[in-house]
Order: sequence, then structure tokens, then C-alpha cells
Amino acid sequence: MKKIGILASHNGSGFDAIWQACVDNRLDAKVVLVVSNNSEAAVLQKAHSREIEACVVNTKLYPHDNLDEKITKLFLEHECDYIFLSGYMKKLEKELVSTFENRIINAHPALLPKFGGKGMYGRNVHEAVLNAKEKISGCTIHFVNEHYDEGEYILQKSIEIKSDETVESLENKIKSLESVAIIEAFNKLII
Repeated sequence: MKKIGILASHNGSGFDAIWQACVDNRLDAKVVLVVSNNSEAAVLQKAHSREIEACVVNTKLYPHDNLDEKITKLFLEHECDYIFLSGYMKKLEKELVSTFENRIINAHPALLPKFGGKGMYGRNVHEAVLNAKEKISGCTIHFVNEHYDEGEYILQKSIEIKSDETVESLENKIKSLESVAIIEAFNKLII
């Protein structure tokens, strides 16, 4: 059984999808650790209620530590096979990326390479997609490297954009699509 670590900054909807898939035996894995940079993140309470170890690592708590080193060490100590970024709002540093090369996975709420890069997350992406008058959108599950949204794709899923689509409706559709795509991607990797 593979061990998955989670990096999250807020609610961790991807974490929810992975955890539920593990519980339902749709994914032969177990979430063993949740790390957040935000001590107020809802994902921390979710982890505690599911009896999963959760840690906060940020400059407020560790002003003199190398956070990249600290996070890498936590995932190594928990023997994580994969790390999933569930709305993690910090750029990953070199040590974590190189230690877990091709084992850190992200879900991006658009069809990369369009609408990716710095500042392109959540609502910003959906607004940009609608402003560009795109006919389709979707999500990309990809490996993480040292550049925003430039890692190798694992899979992409798409949906049609309706003429009356709003940012909120598109965001909700993409979140649902991501929940399916994340599990499909992990099942593809964990064969």
C-alpha cells in the first residue's frame, strides 16, 4: 500500500477526494501526513478528525529554520511514496522537488499549458478562461517541478463551457472533475 503525504494551505478538497478513495478501496493507498503553511487551515482539523498526523510548517513557527528541509524531512520520516498538493499556495523549493522527483503531484484547474503560471490558481484561472471566451476547460493532473505548472502531465480531463457559465459554476464543475481526475491519476501511478 502506497503512502501519500498532503501539502495544503486551506480546505484541502483534493485531500478529501484522496482520503475518501482510500477509505472506499478505490485507491490502494493511505494518507499518512498533512502539512500546511497555514495554522488556520481547515485541512488540519479534517486530518485530526480522520486520525492523520498534521503539522504546520511556516516562518512564524520556525523563523530560523530551512522550511524546505523541514518539510522534506517530515515526508521522508513518514516514508511517503507520493506527495499531493491540495491547494498549497507556496512555491516548492529545490530540496523537496529533487528528493521526491516525479512523486509530487498537483491538480491544476485548467487545461495546461493555457492558464498556468504564477498567480494562476482557483478563481483567477476560471475568470481568465471565461474572459478568453474558451469553449472548453478542464483540469490537468501533473508532476511538480521547480517551475509553476510546467511538470509532465499525468492526465487531463475536459468539459464544455456553457454560454451562460459563471466563474462560480465553472469552478464547481472543475472541482468535481478534479476529484475524479486525481484518483484516476493516482491509480495510473500506483499500478
